[in-house]
Amino acid sequence: MTSTRARVVANVVLVSAGVAAAYVVLTTPPLRRLVFRAAQIWLGASVPVYLVNQTRQAWLESGRAA
Repeated sequence: MTSTRARVVANVVLVSAGVAAAYVVLTTPPLRRLVFRAAQIWLGASVPVYLVNQTRQAWLESGRAA
């Protein structure tokens, strides 16, 4: 088996596993609630932290002399 062929097979296996996991999560209400809650917590924490870091970096760079 060539390296390219192995890579294609591995990608197909990973995609099919991802689709199967997504199907199980979306069709099982407790898992669906868990995933949506985790996404809310992740977005609620990571987006504001990213924005604060970007603002801080812009503030520091704006004070530098050319």
